[in-house]
Amino acid sequence: QVQLVESGGGLVQAGGSLKLSCAASGTFVNAMGWYRQAPGKQRELVATITNGGRRNYADSVKGRFTIAIDNAKSTVYLQMTSLKPEDTAVYYCNANLPVTTGRYLEVWGQGTLVTVSS
Repeated sequence: QVQLVESGGGLVQAGGSLKLSCAASGTFVNAMGWYRQAPGKQRELVATITNGGRRNYADSVKGRFTIAIDNAKSTVYLQMTSLKPEDTAVYYCNANLPVTTGRYLEVWGQGTLVTVSS
């Protein structure tokens, strides 16, 4: 079973930048993405990207975050700029893996904490 290895979380001041990385053990992926969960709130989509480069962003991060994928490494990156305290959350990496025609497997990372101080 593939495991996702996340890195890049930490503490940053408001207005600063942080880059998250997540590797899906080199396996082929249909898409990868980032979700986040703040204390007391449900997990929400941050950004996703398909292996073809199609991107989707939450409205709250458009213009500030950039998602990219390295298909050869099955690694997704999230470059976060102009960070706000509201971005504070545990960020979870996700990978959509093909298993057969019309079937796929969702794999989640264990999460990395991003804390934005004011």
